[in-house]
Amino acid sequence: MKLRIITPLSIVVDDDIDSLRAEDASGSFGILPGHAPFLTALAISIVSWRKAQGERFCALRGGVMTVGGATAPTTQIDIATREAVAGDDLATLDREVLARFQSDADEERTEHVETMRLQLNAIRRMVSRLKSGANAGEFR
Repeated sequence: MKLRIITPLSIVVDDDIDSLRAEDASGSFGILPGHAPFLTALAISIVSWRKAQGERFCALRGGVMTVGGATAPTTQIDIATREAVAGDDLATLDREVLARFQSDADEERTEHVETMRLQLNAIRRMVSRLKSGANAGEFR
C-alpha cells in the first residue's frame, strides 16, 4: 500500500506501508491491502501505520482520507489535512501536538461563536430600525 499525507504547504508522508490505523467520528478503524474504496472525514487524532521497519505515527488536525480500490496494483491511501506532524514517539505526539491541535480548535470554535454573535446583533439592530421606519417608508 502507498500512504500520502498532504498539507496545503507540503507532503508530510509519502511511504509504502503494510497497514494503517486512523480515527473518524464513528471511531477507530484499520486499512489493510485490498481494502474497498473508502472516503471519510478524520478527527483530530494520531494516524499510525506499520511497515517492515516498525510503526510510525502522524498527528493530524482533522482532514479527509481516501482509499483507492483494490483493482489498482497497490492500494493508495491519501490524507489531506490542514496540519500534520509525523514522528516515531507516540507519547510526544500525543502529549504535545494533539494538545496544541485541540487548543487551536477550541480557540477557533470560540472565535466562530463570537463572530456569529456579532452578526446576529447587527441583524437584530437593522431589523429593529426597519420596523420603526416601516410606516414612513424610510430607513433610520
